[in-house]
Amino acid sequence: MDLLKNKVAIVTGAAAGIGAGVAKLFAENGAHVFLADLDGAGAKSVAHGLTSRGYSAFAFEADASRREQMAKVVDDAIARFGSVDVLVNNAGIYPRQPFLEMAEEQWDTMQQINLKSVYHCTQLVLPHMVKQKSGAVVNIASVTFFTGLEHLTHYISTKGAIIGFTRGLAREVGVHNVRVNAITPGAIETEGEKKLMTSEEAEARFVINQSLKRRITPLDIARVCLFLSTPLSDAMTGQTLNVDGGWIMH
Repeated sequence: MDLLKNKVAIVTGAAAGIGAGVAKLFAENGAHVFLADLDGAGAKSVAHGLTSRGYSAFAFEADASRREQMAKVVDDAIARFGSVDVLVNNAGIYPRQPFLEMAEEQWDTMQQINLKSVYHCTQLVLPHMVKQKSGAVVNIASVTFFTGLEHLTHYISTKGAIIGFTRGLAREVGVHNVRVNAITPGAIETEGEKKLMTSEEAEARFVINQSLKRRITPLDIARVCLFLSTPLSDAMTGQTLNVDGGWIMH
């Protein structure tokens, strides 16, 4: 299906994991996808894999927390196609650190990358969405907002703030027919996660906590991003959808 045919989508953190999964599914559904990532080579690799199959994809080496770098991505999308229809705020980091050993710099870095990037990227695309009287913003938060998790207080704080940001902005821009929603992924099977796993037993503990006894993948999250970016969810805004295999129910 071409659920996003000729729509323009910007995806941050698109070089791997959830972001790469979203970029691929969006392109396969007809979107012109702009992939932004600090890992420019990774973003280019994902984009090349799409363009070699005939899809429309453009890669940028860009720090989502740096306004001037993301402005170049938005400006290029407008220059090429005249609109930005979807923004997926996915870029983020999740280094572990006990709170009592956490330096102020570590706290600030987490806020800068995970939260301020959402501010900058959304503020850059919203004028175009308001002007065209349509648009969808999808923010990636985390199931840890509901569960809590040791050594991730700084991370969880940013993800809770993203949910608040989603609700507040949805109230503000609904009058312009712009929708803002969030997703709280559970334990997603990505390359980045594998680097943190100490054993197969540690990985299996995620599945034990879930109702669905399989690993949740980037494609699972991408499908919900697609839903929230298309007319299939036209009446939804300010919502947080939990995609975690039934770990948390609320």
